[in-house]
Amino acid sequence: MSIHSHRTLTASVSFAAVVGLTLAGCSGSGDNNDDDAEFSGETLEVSGAWSGAEQENFEKVLDKFEQDTGATVNYSSFGDKAATTLGTQIEGGSPPNVAMLAQPALMTQLAQDGNLVPLSQDVLDEVNDNYSQSWIDLGTVDGEVYGVWFKASNKSTVWYNADIWGDAGAEPPESWDDFLTQLQLVADSGYAGISIGADVGWPLTDWFENVYLQTAGGDMYDQLAAHEIPWTDPSVATALETLATLWGNSALVEPGSAQRTFPESVSAVFGADPTAGTVYEGDFVAGVIKDEGVSVVGENALFFDFPLVGDAETSIVGGGDVAVAFTDDAATQALMEYLASPESAEVWVPEGGLTSPNKDVDTALYPDETAKKIAEALTGAEVFRFDMSDLTPSAFGGTEGQGFWQIMIQFLENPTDIPGTQQALEDAAVAAY
Repeated sequence: MSIHSHRTLTASVSFAAVVGLTLAGCSGSGDNNDDDAEFSGETLEVSGAWSGAEQENFEKVLDKFEQDTGATVNYSSFGDKAATTLGTQIEGGSPPNVAMLAQPALMTQLAQDGNLVPLSQDVLDEVNDNYSQSWIDLGTVDGEVYGVWFKASNKSTVWYNADIWGDAGAEPPESWDDFLTQLQLVADSGYAGISIGADVGWPLTDWFENVYLQTAGGDMYDQLAAHEIPWTDPSVATALETLATLWGNSALVEPGSAQRTFPESVSAVFGADPTAGTVYEGDFVAGVIKDEGVSVVGENALFFDFPLVGDAETSIVGGGDVAVAFTDDAATQALMEYLASPESAEVWVPEGGLTSPNKDVDTALYPDETAKKIAEALTGAEVFRFDMSDLTPSAFGGTEGQGFWQIMIQFLENPTDIPGTQQALEDAAVAAY
């Protein structure tokens, strides 16, 4: 999947094939065994977006369940077509037993249409033991818990070239104001403080989401994502004013941000001829650095958590993949319980490429110190919220050349017109929701 893999799977993906369909004829007995009964002879179908190495590693997780229970588990990838593939299968009366979804909005739609089975008490107990409330809330629809979050991404990581920062006398910051101070030290040493790659706009929405979550808090974040408050709200102005203290400071930001792609912004910091000391984006930056083949993650390519604005709680914006069940039988619920356990994630974690939101996973199993730190930041955050643009209709939060993406590019280029930016965002939201 692409660097920003879930952008193509936005919340407004067409649910036409899904809406109103039921699971008539495909539910199991409804009995959930409390014991560790063998499921020899039973076959479970699991689907998700993963392919390639991710699929291979997830199949190892499923293999362990097969060994423990005697069940047979088949995995198939629906790629970027979660809603349409599942909609067709539901209509045909043959959904998978379990699907791994990258969009909370799709989980909500499927649950409200009566296509998903809530977690059994055993699974719910496992989830309550192993997950923070933020993740439980993310798996809840209308008061019922349907989802087990298996995989997560941390989009609150700022990456820096330790050689450049060290020579400049800069240190990882304690706060947003300190962040600007450290970037000035880097700029004084002859490099741009930070390289921003606006790309088609999605990296800029991630900037906004981190600042807004810290300055407005989780409840306001939820309301703005649902458009229950307007983008002209004063809380949005506060976040934009904070961003403007950096984006409007030409002494700190490498010129040409609006034309630079995200991978180019990483190369500017970690390539063969670096021009800047710092770049912000999610934990997937590590993969881009490795592909670049010049800097080494964990040695001269390091990260710190997104700097705290004011007296904000430690907050993380991210994404993830949630397991949901379509059938109400003991084997399916046993698989869901297994996916909620630390043991399932601990099969994949040492292989790399998995950050688990399960707080009881042994972080010593991560393949390197950087992956371990990313996971610990994620599970240790006081507040976690899903990427806002992935929670909004794609016409607003996921389409090149319009909406949230395009308006943030315009704001990057002219961070002085905060009321105009807010009105443009509100107009786009009204049209899209």
